[in-house]
Amino acid sequence: MLARRCCPNRETRCNGGALSDQTAFSLPEYLHSLAYFADLDAAQTEALASRALRFTYEPDETIFYEGDPAAGLWIVEQGRVKIFKVNPDGEEHILHLRGNGNTFNDIAALDGGPNPANAAALSRATVWLIPAEVLRELLLSDARVAARVIQILAARVRSLVDQIEDLALYSVVIRLARFLIKQAEDPALSGPGVTRVAIAAHLATTPESISRALRSLEEAGAIRFDRHRILIVREDILKSIAAL
Repeated sequence: MLARRCCPNRETRCNGGALSDQTAFSLPEYLHSLAYFADLDAAQTEALASRALRFTYEPDETIFYEGDPAAGLWIVEQGRVKIFKVNPDGEEHILHLRGNGNTFNDIAALDGGPNPANAAALSRATVWLIPAEVLRELLLSDARVAARVIQILAARVRSLVDQIEDLALYSVVIRLARFLIKQAEDPALSGPGVTRVAIAAHLATTPESISRALRSLEEAGAIRFDRHRILIVREDILKSIAAL
């Protein structure tokens, strides 16, 4: 089970200027680049940025726990975050991986319910929090943002349906091939912290099964290894194996 602990206080309120450990970083511009807030004007993004909170977490450090009250909408500025559940035997299953520019805990931020899962840093991660009350105020005041939220959440539901289908219908090799194709399209699924153990937890299998599946994909000519990286060398072969 998870060991509950108090996280160090790293909270800083953003004033829209440069941050202490980064130069020329503009939170308003960053927010405007995110799908949720792309329709906001400059004054709105400045106002939203002024109420955002910034946190930094070390690898394996917990961001929040399942069942706790939801603080709001989280946004990854830099790094990797895993969203996961733990079964009664202490086994971890990764539901989602989030990287630069991705949001997480969206549903709980909007419906006022508790966190539906745990979140922890896979690598050193800098994240922003839009408090739940701030987000709800924005949704009530701007129909464009509300429409964007509906579109994004609908896409998330479709993704979950696909994930359930993969787990129910396909072998580890096929699931891994699909994961690698998605990885090539989404930087959140690659980079530091995304180990074979993390991939196994995401695909509901074991690291040993992932190693065997990787060897199968390599023997098929779809991938090759470059030190600790997996490189796709024949996307057509990989897609054929993935049944896409």
